[in-house]
Amino acid sequence: MPDTDRPSGTDRQDGDGRDALRADCGSCFALCCVALTLTRSADFAVNKAAGTPCRNLRDDFRCGIHSRLRTEGFPGCTVYDCFGAGQKVSVDIYGGRDWRAAPETAQQMFEVFPVVRQLHELLWYLTEATALAPARSLHGEIRRTLEATEALTRLDAAALAELDVAAHRAEVAVLLGRVSELVRATAPGRKRRGHRGGDLMGARLRKADLRGADLRGAYLIAADLGGADLRLADLIGADFRDADLSGADLTGALFLTQAQVNAARGSAATRLPPSLGRPAHWTA
Repeated sequence: MPDTDRPSGTDRQDGDGRDALRADCGSCFALCCVALTLTRSADFAVNKAAGTPCRNLRDDFRCGIHSRLRTEGFPGCTVYDCFGAGQKVSVDIYGGRDWRAAPETAQQMFEVFPVVRQLHELLWYLTEATALAPARSLHGEIRRTLEATEALTRLDAAALAELDVAAHRAEVAVLLGRVSELVRATAPGRKRRGHRGGDLMGARLRKADLRGADLRGAYLIAADLGGADLRLADLIGADFRDADLSGADLTGALFLTQAQVNAARGSAATRLPPSLGRPAHWTA
């Protein structure tokens, strides 16, 4: 039986082509454990400079405390998602030469990784946008931008290290904003919901009707979103760290990523888009 209470515009094609944008840690030289800076905080138990291997990294590029990351003070590691950039850099760009065996590649490899990670994140959003029916008028432009972004990921290492990825990201953001407007316009009463970049830390939004809300870049840290309806809400860059999504409906939410889901708390009753998995730390 059709769900007549479901907002329009949530139709997506089966098999959205994002498999290559999912992390394959077994095909990566642990780049996220080396290339990135860690700051001692609730997310990480230590300070670590970019380019310095994490103290928990083993010789085989595996994490020595992978099963205990949360209890050992590294929940930030369980949240991070490279969108498949790790294997792209390790295998495709550097041909399987790791930074230990070929130390002359290390510095450049660590510079290239975050660039490719940003490009892959954009590919995730653009791939989603190609399947959003209300944005059909923009599908041609979206596909051209998708192809241009894919072409950037095929540049050689030297070109990627010099790429102005921030400029490209800004251009894509404008297009995704237009997509968002078209899709969110199909949500009932959405004009009264503007929270872009808003400070909603610890906000009490339990069972709130947030269909079609503009929550792009909103700070939802530790917010209570239990049972909230977030269908068709634009969630690009929204910070869900420790937010309670128990029983919330995020099916059809726009541009939600696995990293955002991993950062939150949820339950078996939380409804997610089919492209995302339920984190192991969520309650049964």
